[in-house]
Amino acid sequence: MDDIRAAEEIAEPAADAPRRRFLLVTRHDYRTRRKAGIHFLVDELQTLGDVQVFSCSFSLLSKLKGDARLPLAAEANRVVRTPNGVETYLWKTLVHPCRVPHAAQPLMDVLFRHYGSRVPRVLRDWLARADVILFESAASEVFYPLVRKLNPGALFVYLYSDTFEAVNAPHYLREMVARTAGEYDKIMVKSPLLAQALPKDAKVFLTSQGFDKAELRRETPSPYAGGVNLVSVGNMLFDPTVFEIAAPAFPEATFHIIGGGPRAETLAAPNVKVYGEMPFAETLAYLQHADAGIAPYQGDKVAPYLVDTSLKLGQYRVLGLPAICPAAVTGDYDGRYGYTPGDAASIVAAVRAALDRGRFPGVDLPSWHDVALEMLLPPDDPAVRRVTL
Repeated sequence: MDDIRAAEEIAEPAADAPRRRFLLVTRHDYRTRRKAGIHFLVDELQTLGDVQVFSCSFSLLSKLKGDARLPLAAEANRVVRTPNGVETYLWKTLVHPCRVPHAAQPLMDVLFRHYGSRVPRVLRDWLARADVILFESAASEVFYPLVRKLNPGALFVYLYSDTFEAVNAPHYLREMVARTAGEYDKIMVKSPLLAQALPKDAKVFLTSQGFDKAELRRETPSPYAGGVNLVSVGNMLFDPTVFEIAAPAFPEATFHIIGGGPRAETLAAPNVKVYGEMPFAETLAYLQHADAGIAPYQGDKVAPYLVDTSLKLGQYRVLGLPAICPAAVTGDYDGRYGYTPGDAASIVAAVRAALDRGRFPGVDLPSWHDVALEMLLPPDDPAVRRVTL
């Protein structure tokens, strides 16, 4: 695989190399219980230097959306150092700029400009001192003009994880990226399909989803009582129809849904077990000992680039777990069995094919350490993987 080859060619920093200062500007907070890929990336950056994480787009409006950072609200607007040394800052304001109807865009654009320039002193200090500044898409773009003013010599890396259409990003952010994409030193994507939405002057590079392979392969006791078990993890684009069709068709099997969200809670089949969110250390046992994994993405919303970027599908590959998913995200990956969303016959056929295949040797995909090293390569390094636009 090309992603593995690239990782193997990237040299480790010299032991006596000076520690660099990394700043990540993101909508996430490093301290939340629910982990996204960005959390694992920060873990690796901390082994390579000193890391600050500035979390934005948080205000009284966040309560309306059940923001995962709400439990941290009492610690907002001050620097908090985590046990492993990462400095975090959750910026809470009265309101924050967001997507609004077209008629209100001019007013919201004013708020965006104000929000991006009237920042707390801690962000100005972190921006000015950073060697590498990473922007996560669909939130951090608003600070770009300030960053260029305060620290034009830093390495600017833009992490473009989803199209703006997929996340329904505000008009102001879309326009800013259209104007400034070519000025970033590197724009990192986990799928070549994502690059198609970027301006032609952008410098786009391919990276990979990262995996903690040692953790994924850690020995755990089985949580199952026996029989045939299929597991689904996460609530992203969760489609309960898959289970409404598959559960009655396979009464001998048990379908385990972990953290499926409100749409999962409506399922009532006797062989469907619904669990709330649980730490990954507990979830791991369900993955390791299952007979098949399910990625039940909604058919009308699934983005084609999930074929490369889906974390759960990647975890299934590392574990050698046959995957049941919409045909749009099977790609040419071995071990994935696609169905047409809403089509009973194809869903049943995909489940049957996955169970007939059974477990297979896991694939050795890149670690988060590999991903971190790749993101930090200079744009002209021979090991980078430039995407042609």
